[in-house]
Amino acid sequence: MRPVDAPIVTAAEMRAAEAACFAGGTSQIELMEAAAHAVAREAARFAMGRPVTVLAGAGNNGGDAYGAARFLAEQGLDVVVAALGQAGAGAAAAMRSRWSGATVALDEAPARPVVIDGLFGIGLSRPITGVPAVAIERLRADADFVLAIDIASGLDADTGAAQGAVLRADATLALGAVKRGHVQGAGVEVSGALLVDTLGVRVGSPVHTLARPRLSAPGVDDHKYTRGLVGVVGGAMPGAARLAAGAAARGGAGYVVLAGDDARVPFDAVVHRASIDAERAAAVLIGPGLGRDSAARKMCEEWFASKCPLVIDGDALSMVDVAAIRTRAVPTILTPHDGEFARLFGAAGGDRIGAALDAARRSNAVVVLKGASTVIAAPSGEARVHQPSAWLSTAGTGDVLAGLVAARLAVTQAPLRAACEAVWLHARAAALAGPALVADDLAMHIPTAIAECL
Repeated sequence: MRPVDAPIVTAAEMRAAEAACFAGGTSQIELMEAAAHAVAREAARFAMGRPVTVLAGAGNNGGDAYGAARFLAEQGLDVVVAALGQAGAGAAAAMRSRWSGATVALDEAPARPVVIDGLFGIGLSRPITGVPAVAIERLRADADFVLAIDIASGLDADTGAAQGAVLRADATLALGAVKRGHVQGAGVEVSGALLVDTLGVRVGSPVHTLARPRLSAPGVDDHKYTRGLVGVVGGAMPGAARLAAGAAARGGAGYVVLAGDDARVPFDAVVHRASIDAERAAAVLIGPGLGRDSAARKMCEEWFASKCPLVIDGDALSMVDVAAIRTRAVPTILTPHDGEFARLFGAAGGDRIGAALDAARRSNAVVVLKGASTVIAAPSGEARVHQPSAWLSTAGTGDVLAGLVAARLAVTQAPLRAACEAVWLHARAAALAGPALVADDLAMHIPTAIAECL
């Protein structure tokens, strides 16, 4: 579960938004009370009357936890607070002083079916080891449900990297906004169901979670050429190009040409030709199954130098000169997985969102960095992030995505929009296909995915 079209921020951006909120007249204690109410609301919903252990650290995350414990106790739930250190000064200390219920040290925390994690939050600056690590591992093992306040303890708020022990959550209530650490790295898996309460804090960000696109049906005057001709360049592994061409045909393109001497079309609606007419093509896809021999390199050079909108995938990514791509005056979309991205731009590292944005600026192209968390980044600094089904981790699904990107580019001529539409449709087709899918299964579900967007 992921919020749609929600801003995604760094820890620094979140602190800046909170500072602006305080400057506007909201006090820190008022904001902390609002956060505590939000946590208690969600915790009560999941607890369903069961006993609760609230883990409270010394910082603001702990202040939220003490407040949530108070509100839950007022609702009649059996609540105990397990504290790690003394609450610091300011709002956190005030919230601690308002809690009059049972309090024990973290290492003495009783095993209970529901645990609320308010230990560290976005301010974690060191790995969790020693006594705290042992305690949270024990509590996690005995709990039926863990709700993390803002972010699971042990996660880096910006990268999602595990910092020592991590308290895996079944649900996380993000406060103010989604953090980058929720949607990349270990955060994708350990955040559980991601909920958001803005608390009234105004957060602006060019990075958002991906929303379902709004697509339009063809108009009464449309025909195969007005809807966009997609060319797919075939090569050494024709199956990959066939998968891409089939996806392009079902993805909204009016006409699909699969080019190559040995190319075989996936079905009769796809046209086989020896070459693609660049003057008529609304978008050309090059790379799936292309090969890397001299003939493939020559084709890449010709298409990279063309004035045709391009989607560059697979083997063609190994032949990209970023400096040359940057000078293209027409839409260009790159669709690398992590290995291809590393060869082009260097390893993405912990912050894949930041790395994709930097790559988009350097290449002047939209970059679709595929993975457990797919990042779609534009040279403008905008980005969208989506978590597709893990069942897509099988051969050929990237070729299907590339074909979809080409189809949507042919229709829209807007590279960021096209990439976003394609990533959403691809993920939705996978969900419709169900577990243990193979790439060939995806194409038949694309029309249903499109129907959900009309």
